Formats: sequence, C-alpha cells, structure tokens
Amino acid sequence: MMEGWKLPLLLLRTSLLALLRALLLASLASSLVSILGLASLRAAEPELEAQLAQLLRSGFDRPQQALLALQKLPAAQSPSAATQLRLRLTEGRLQVMAADIDAAQRSAEKLAADPNAAQLLLLLRAEIADRLGQSELAADFASQTLEALAQDCPRDGLTQAVQQQGCDYRAAWSALRVLGRTQYKEGALPLAQASAQYALALAQAGRDASLLAQSLGQLALLAQAQGLSEQADAYLAQAIKAAQGDVLNQAFAKNYQGAVAGLRADSVAQLRALEEGLALAKLADAPRLAAHLQGNIADAYLRLAQPAQALKAARQALPVVLGFKDLRIERSVRQNIAIALIQLGLFDQARHELARTNELRGESADQGLRAEELRELGEAWAQAGQAKEAITLFHAERKLSAELTARNREVSLQQLKIKYDSDRKQADLDLLQRERNLVDQQLSNRGLAQQAGVAVAVLLGLTLIFVVLMVRKVRAARQHLQANELLLRAQSERDPLTDLANRRHLLGVMALQPKAEFTGALLMIDIDHFKHINDQHGHGVGDQVICEVARRISHAVRAEDLVVRWGGEEFLVFAPDVDQAALHRLAKRILMEVGALPVQAQDGPLRVTVSIGFAHFPLPPAMLDLHWEQAVNWADMALYTAKSRGRNQAMGIATVDAGDAEALMQIEADFDAACSSDRVSLHQVLGPAAL
Repeated sequence: MMEGWKLPLLLLRTSLLALLRALLLASLASSLVSILGLASLRAAEPELEAQLAQLLRSGFDRPQQALLALQKLPAAQSPSAATQLRLRLTEGRLQVMAADIDAAQRSAEKLAADPNAAQLLLLLRAEIADRLGQSELAADFASQTLEALAQDCPRDGLTQAVQQQGCDYRAAWSALRVLGRTQYKEGALPLAQASAQYALALAQAGRDASLLAQSLGQLALLAQAQGLSEQADAYLAQAIKAAQGDVLNQAFAKNYQGAVAGLRADSVAQLRALEEGLALAKLADAPRLAAHLQGNIADAYLRLAQPAQALKAARQALPVVLGFKDLRIERSVRQNIAIALIQLGLFDQARHELARTNELRGESADQGLRAEELRELGEAWAQAGQAKEAITLFHAERKLSAELTARNREVSLQQLKIKYDSDRKQADLDLLQRERNLVDQQLSNRGLAQQAGVAVAVLLGLTLIFVVLMVRKVRAARQHLQANELLLRAQSERDPLTDLANRRHLLGVMALQPKAEFTGALLMIDIDHFKHINDQHGHGVGDQVICEVARRISHAVRAEDLVVRWGGEEFLVFAPDVDQAALHRLAKRILMEVGALPVQAQDGPLRVTVSIGFAHFPLPPAMLDLHWEQAVNWADMALYTAKSRGRNQAMGIATVDAGDAEALMQIEADFDAACSSDRVSLHQVLGPAAL
C-alpha cells in the first residue's frame, strides 16, 4: 500500500503542473496582446498629432473648413479621454483663427473642467489673449505653458525627449511663438532671439519642416533688427532651403526675406521678394497670407516714394484682413494707408486712419512696434511740411526709443552679470575646495608628526609655504574679479559704437552736481538727413558716418566738455563754465568741424552736416532754475527749430520772456508760437554750406 498511492499522486502532480503551465501561457498571451495593443495606440498618436498640425496649418487661411474637417477625423468618432482633450484644444485654436473668440472661450471652459488639461488650457488662453491684442496677458500664459512643459521638454536632450513622445514640441513651439511676438513688439530683441532659438531647437528635434522654416525666418528678422546682416543671410538661406517643396512654406520664407530687405533699406529687393511671396501665396490658395504680403508690399512702395501704389496695395489687403478680424495686421495696413495719404497731401483722411490705428493699439505693451510707427509717421509729416505733428511724434518716439535702449542694455547687463556671478561662485567653490584640501593635508601631517618629528617640521614648513602661496593666489583672483567688475561698470557707461559716454554716464555726472538746479550749457546735435544715408548706402556706412561725426565733435569741443551719444544719430554736449560768447564759438566750431570736409565712406566721400540746438542755463534774463532734464528739452526744441529752418545751422536760445516756472511751461508747450511772438529770441549760427 505504501507503493500503491504513489502513481495517483504522481498523476495528480503532473496534471497540476500541466494546468499551471496552461494558465501561465494563457496569462502571457493575454499580456502580449495587451502590450501589442498599447503599442498600436502609441503608434496612432503621432499620426493624429500630424493630422491636427496640418489642420492648424490650413486653418490659418481656411479656419471654417478646418473645423469641419476636424469633426470628420476618424479619431473624433470614438475618442479616448486623452484624444478628446487634444481635439478640444485644436478646436479652440481653430476658433481663435476664425476670430470666434466666444466659441474659443467656451472651449477653454470645457478644458478648465478637466484637471488633466492644465497645459492645453494655458496654451489656448495664451492664443486667445494674443488674438485680442492683450500682449502682456498672452506672454504670461505662454510663459506658464512653457513652465508646465519644461519637465517633458528639457533643453538638454531635447531630441531624445521629442522622439520618445514625452515632449509636446508643437505646443511648446506655439507658446514660444506667442511669447517671442510679444517680446519683439516690446522691443526686447535679445529675449525674442532667445525664444526663437529655443523654438528652432524644438522644430529641429521634431523634424517639422514648416516650423523649421518659420523659426529660421524669425531668427533672420531678429538678427537683421540687431544689425547682424551676415547672420541674417545665413538664417534666410536655411529657411529657403527648409521651405523647398512646399509652396506655402516658400511664401512664408519670401515674406521674411522681404522683411529683412526692408530693415536694410533695400526697397527694391524688398518689393521683389514680397511680390514673389504673393504669387506663391495665391498659388497655395492662402488668402490671409496673401493679404499680409500685400500690406507689406504697401510698405515697400512707401519706401520707394510711390504712395499711390502703396495705397492701392493696402486697400486691396484691408477687406481680407477685416474678414479675418486680424487686428494686428489691420493696424499695420492702416498705418501704411495713413502714411500714403500723408504723402498724397490728404491729411484729414490720414488722421481718420490714425485714429483707428490708435484704437487697435489699445493698451498693449508694444513699445518697439510703437516706436517704429512713430518714427515713420514723424518722417512722413515732416516731409509733408507739417512741423507741429512731426515735432510731437519725434518727442514721443525719442522718449520711447530711450526706454527701449535702456531696457535692452539692462537685459544684456543682466546676462553678463549672471555669467560674472557664475564665474565668481566657481572661484569661491575652488577656494573652498583648496582650503578643504589644505585642512586634509594638515591632518595628515599631524599623523605623520607622531611618527617622525623631523618629517613633521619639514611638512609644516612646506604647508606654511603652500598657505602663503594660496593666500597670494586668492588675493590675485579677487583683485582680478574686482577689476573685471570695474571694467564691466565702465563698459556699461560707454557707447559700444563710438566709445563716447552714454546716457547712463551722463546720469552719473548729473547726480554729482551740487544742487538740483542745472547750470552750464547744452548743445543737442543731430546728423542731417541721416535716414537717407542709411537708405542709399546701407547701415554699415551709416555706422561709419556716426563714428566719424562723433570723432569730429570730440575734436571740436574743449577738454572739460562731455560729449554723449544721446541715441541713434543724436549727440549731446555738456559744457560747464562757459559764457554766451564762448558757447556761440563752440557751436560754430562743431558746425565747421563736421561739415567742412566730406566723410570718406566705403563707397566714396559723403557730404555730411549737422543741426544744433543750444542754450545756456539758467535761462536769461530771469535766470529761472531748471532741472537738467528740462534743460535738455529746451536744447532739443532749439534743435528742431534749426532743422525746420533748413538744417546745417545752429539755433541758440538768447533770452526767454518768462517771469516764473508756470510761464516757462506755457512757452515750452508751444515753442514755435513763443518764437513767433518774440517771447523767445534766438541766435542763428550758419554751417559751412550756408555761408
């Protein structure tokens, strides 16, 4: 019996093992099916994303058709929870393109109800705010979107992050597009360039030809805006290459090429590129892009002094732009219409268009764009002989440009300071490590001292020498860092092009004045017809002229006088301890020094003259005290009088019939009228060509 139960037990064990094996195989098969099913789902995600990206691309010009196509996608028939969120985001973005902001807001509200849609919601809100012209809010939402995506889209290892599909590179690119557009309009070019570089890296990682071409075009525009022509050409060549084989991308690339040519004042090349882009946009059946190009063509005609052609192109673009409710482009088109009307002498119609342009601008933070608008309008009014409008716009533009210059300088200095602080922290860490090594060496020496007294004495002596050398090295390093800090501070107070003092340096000088009331003389100097030099000879020659004029002014003034590059083609001279007669002679010397001989430029000699406004403070005869910034404004008003009376001359304020500060303010409010009524008397000093 002992042997009799073993066979049934063996059979039972065999059966159990077979059953377990079968269950295990069934479980493995089920798991394999699940894995294959998951892989299929992941493989479908890139296909869906590509379909949605194509709809967004076509939706720029045909948003309603794209919305209908979105509803017919196979994925829209029975979407998963994640797919439903992607579809809803795409629907909201297409509604923004269609200017149906109410519908887009409803889509945003639906996304807000889902806790898993936070990143998608931020992007949609950024694009809604951008379409409404709320630049600061749009930039804030775009920044939050990028922060939310930062973990999945790290700048290091970006290609791997995109290929593993953890990084939604298209959403990050769109957020950067909104942020970069706001930074460009604000005039923060270094920040806009950083955003565009990140966008380019995303497009390269995603191997997206359309995003790549647009990113390269944007970088070309930003490089040219900062005077980096060779870099702009390189980016443009890459953008045109990336656009090959796609008519719509080629049209966008031509638009950027025209914009870069416009910044170079090459109006013929600008018009040619834009007309080629317009033909491509029409071939691609892209009416909205075609309207953008027509608006830019109007700008090219204005630069070519063909206002009738500019007006025709802008008015052809306007109905399409209004149909898309594209406020940003409408503002640009109406600006071109207004300038064309001014050039044609239709001033009332121009003012009507400008009123609409100001309404479109609203309260948006667009200092860079606004400064350019003011400059263009001021030049148009001046050429039309409307001095009052021109002077008002000039003051507004100059103030805005000064703020932009200060902001960009601060950004550059902050970036330099970050690098400097990083170097200093690294030096401190090296010092700590050396001190730690020194302590370790001392401890080791103590152990050796217990074994050999002679060895201890030798080692202690060596250690002392090492400490002395280290202390000297640390002191030298600290002195080097302090010298670098002083150099950085000095560089921040010099103009990089002319090596003259800049506004920051002048602020420091004025802060050292013994009292708030300004004493001394100021001469505000402006290069005559400088825009024509840039337009006809290029910005390289323009920079050469600015440097030569700066050198000649510095040679004409006294050793104790301070010459400041005030901005663009303007210079300011602060002359302390000078009387009226000497001030007149100083103005005469500057006029003759600058204008007597032509400037030797790359493409031949150029006749260059300047206009000057000058005054001695306190203003006689009442000798009323002014703050130095008010004094600059009086010198500036005298400068504009010199420019309005023919240029190549200096106008100095001799006397001012004002008994108190309020009377001075009244004269300042309408300087031309005060000169006409003899409340302000002026001295005229003629330049070399006017003698």
